[in-house]
Amino acid sequence: MAFNWKEQETISTLEKLVNIPSPSGYTMQVMDFVTDFFDQATIPYIISNKGGVIATIKGQDDKRHRLLTAHVDTLGAMVKEIKPSGRLKLSLVGGFKFNAIEGENCLIHTAGGETITGTILLHQTTVHVYRDSGTAERSADNMEVRLDIKCDSAEDVRKQGIEVGDFVSFDPRFTKTESGFIKSRHLDDKASTALLLELAKQAANGETLPQTTHFYISNNEEIGYGGNSNIPLETEEYIAVDMGAIGDGQASDEFTVSICAKDSSGPYHYGLTRQLIALAKEQEIDYKVDIYPYYGSDASAAIGAGADVKHALFGPGIEASHAYERTHTDSLKATAALLHAYINSPLGS
Repeated sequence: MAFNWKEQETISTLEKLVNIPSPSGYTMQVMDFVTDFFDQATIPYIISNKGGVIATIKGQDDKRHRLLTAHVDTLGAMVKEIKPSGRLKLSLVGGFKFNAIEGENCLIHTAGGETITGTILLHQTTVHVYRDSGTAERSADNMEVRLDIKCDSAEDVRKQGIEVGDFVSFDPRFTKTESGFIKSRHLDDKASTALLLELAKQAANGETLPQTTHFYISNNEEIGYGGNSNIPLETEEYIAVDMGAIGDGQASDEFTVSICAKDSSGPYHYGLTRQLIALAKEQEIDYKVDIYPYYGSDASAAIGAGADVKHALFGPGIEASHAYERTHTDSLKATAALLHAYINSPLGS
């Protein structure tokens, strides 16, 4: 099957994904999108009790399988407290800091199915009133949601259906520039999810793959246990397709595919990682090899849960991870090319 980069289709799928609210624990709507996608591509799938989706395309060899995973759950928050002022305290969902969401618009998802808009602000935001507006700690005690409803008491807020435990999602602010940059929240990991969905659709309508291949879309990665169960017993290789981390001391960038040799969980499988590097060289795919110091993936979660697989990790380089993120179509294309090369290559010995 020849590599055919479907840029417009991929970007369209990505934009649809990031605009569906899906903080970890509140992923029903985005998983409906995923199953609808597989239905339209006539790819069979199962749904786990945890809500993950595993689609399967049979290959020439149905005894030795490979699995690729990406996750659609994102960072978010829950209502921790309704303050007497009518503003909300938050409890964060996922690993990030309050400064990453200061000033961000958000949605509160009530148990009754309503959504109410708001903005996440420091309590002492008004510089004309608070001398410490620039120095106050951005913490759960100081950050709050200003609701876009007329309210000045907790009773007013509760009349709108908002209660402790309601989920809060962040405005993604998706933008694609003429120069090819894509800016949005939740590129981690909806960029990789879009790539996997489009890859599966192309593979289902192309030549038979050498191995039976599973496409696992997980929904709890940001809280540590998205893709660590329901792995078919025949699976020998497990690839997490997730963001490459960019920053000082990192090799990864926004224009290549990032192959991870090690993260906070330890080294990835040496032989499988070298196989990915060899494929990138053979196919002349621009890549970087990197170590992510403060990172864990669904592949490492699977290993920790006892899965007997070779595991590896690669994906597009994402700038400003867990904040207002950015990548480039060059990185998406390079990642798509490596994915295509991998699923069409023989399984390692």
